[in-house]
Order: sequence, then structure tokens, then C-alpha cells
Amino acid sequence: MPTAFLLDFGTAFLEGLRATTGLEWVAVLTGFACVWLAAREKILNFPVAIVSCALYMLVYHRAQLYSDRNLQVLFVVLSLYGWYEWLHGGRGGAELQVSRTRPVEWAGCLLLVAGYTAGYGYYLRNHTDASLPYLDSLTTAISIAAQFLLMRKRLENWLLWILVDLMYVPLLWYKQLYPTSILYALYLALAAYGYRQWQQHLPHRPQLA
Repeated sequence: MPTAFLLDFGTAFLEGLRATTGLEWVAVLTGFACVWLAAREKILNFPVAIVSCALYMLVYHRAQLYSDRNLQVLFVVLSLYGWYEWLHGGRGGAELQVSRTRPVEWAGCLLLVAGYTAGYGYYLRNHTDASLPYLDSLTTAISIAAQFLLMRKRLENWLLWILVDLMYVPLLWYKQLYPTSILYALYLALAAYGYRQWQQHLPHRPQLA
């Protein structure tokens, strides 16, 4: 039984890879590059992200993951804004530095995730042929919150990316987007790496007596 299952699984996986379009492969490669650049705190991550997001608009549309498709449009806008913020968002228009997330930002992220998941999930379920509408909306909402913290150079953005990547890997595998599912497994490792890297760049504050 286990052998038969592995053979069936391997056959389905290989067929899925053969069916993968060139569009998805390019989106995968540019997606990996932009996250690696962000983990290394390189501003080039933003233009690469814009290219990757534009490609994933088409990939997710074809997979009927409409919330994630729309997320790519927002990511393009946020990437443009984040590009500017990293260059001029610090004090006096200086380069932005790594910092910790403020309580008010955590509260805003929580409200965003809850409201978006409930509202857009309901819309997708009742007015579209979307696959997994609430899970699709939840992963989208967490990604928006993570991207907001990333463009403000908040260290904890990587914790949200770790959380959402853990959800995306099985979701995308279920939708037979195998290369993208593997990409999100790599994103998971990159998010852990990015968190460690950014921790080293936090400003050290003197201890209070």
C-alpha cells in the first residue's frame, strides 16, 4: 500500500511539473530572488518583486485563487511605496533602519486580517467560483500585513511571513501548483534567515539603570 501510494504520488507530481507553464517557472525564480534580496536587506528586492507579482497575477487567476491574484496587484503598489520608504523613510529623509513593530501596528494588522478574511471570504464564497475562499482570503490578509511591516523595515515582518508560508505550502500543493508550493517552502527557510539577519541590524539601546 505505501509503495503504491508513493508511485501514484510521484506520477502525479511529475505530471504536474510537466504541465507547469514557463510563466510559472519565471514567476518562481523572480519570487525567490526578491525574497532572498529582502532577507539580505537589499533594496533591489522591490523592482524584482514587481516583476514577480505581475507574473503571479496570471498564475493565480488561472488557478482560481482570486484573492491571491488581487494581492499581487496590491503588492506592486506596496513595493513601489516600500522602495521609496527604504530610501527616504528614516529620520530627516535618511535611509530607513530596521526596527521593532509598535503595538498600534500589531493592533492594525490584527484588525486587517480578521476583517479582510471575514468580508472578502464571504464575497468569494457567495459570488465567485473561488477555490477555498476563506483560506485564500486569510493567507492574503496575513501577506498584506507582512508586506506592510516589511516596507516599514519592522523585524517582525519575517514572523508573519513564516506563518503564512506554512499555510501556503499545502494550499498551493493542493492546487497542483507544485513549483510554487516548493518555492513557498524555500520562502519559509528564507524568512527564518531574514529574521536572523535583521536581528543583527537592530539598533542597540543602552540598558536603563
